[in-house]
Amino acid sequence: MEELYVFGTGNAQATRCYNTCFALRDGEEYFLVDAGGGNGILTILEDMEVSLTKIHHIFVTHEHNDHILGMVWMIRMIATAILKDHYQGNLQIYCHEGLVDTIKTLCTLTIQKKFCTLFDERILLIPIADGETRRILDYDVTFFDILSTKAKQFGFTTVLKNGKKLTCAGDEPYNPGCERYVAGSDWLLHEAFCLYGDRERFKPYEKHHSTVKDACELAESLHIPNLVLWHTEDKDIKHRKERYSAEGKRYYFGRLYVPNDRERLAL
Repeated sequence: MEELYVFGTGNAQATRCYNTCFALRDGEEYFLVDAGGGNGILTILEDMEVSLTKIHHIFVTHEHNDHILGMVWMIRMIATAILKDHYQGNLQIYCHEGLVDTIKTLCTLTIQKKFCTLFDERILLIPIADGETRRILDYDVTFFDILSTKAKQFGFTTVLKNGKKLTCAGDEPYNPGCERYVAGSDWLLHEAFCLYGDRERFKPYEKHHSTVKDACELAESLHIPNLVLWHTEDKDIKHRKERYSAEGKRYYFGRLYVPNDRERLAL
């Protein structure tokens, strides 16, 4: 069964949970999306028994530190495995064209040259364009520009083996200009910075984010049956699932998921 592995659920300033990143599991292989902001990704992979040798495809959505800096650790560890002949095949990293040099520069400045020499040989940075489809594992993955108001950012959509359409909308509110990609989704992965009732405290709109209410009203209007909310604040992490679910169910009548780090969702 295909599963969504939830590695992190927090926003950039979260300290009580890891930054939002996840993977689609297909058999024994994983399609990783972002890597958070540090080496915490390595601990989470160990805890969830995800081997680095089973990750050959990674998508980096955008340049913000809570999404890209963990890539330095992923590249370092996979490069180490390659050099020890413990990793078969190539690591393919998908990102928009502007991130190719950014990722290479981050690695050049922070890890040993012997690892960086694997770029373009065993570690491949693959630029993707708006509307471009790539075959990743057993999926046709279509990437799209989310029309960010901040840094250039891409999301993706794909159809699972069970015929259900899954869409990752990035970490900003849905833009109607992306309707052709998002419409008809059975699963929508969407950010929710905080509760609507806490909007004065956390100022989501100033940060170009949405609230639980906003995301749920959107999913309801698009008739999406499954909604996953993450990229949240973490000030009451113990009660986040309960509180976010309670607010969300007032505006959305499908299946609402507010996962914690290290959860797995059956798709």
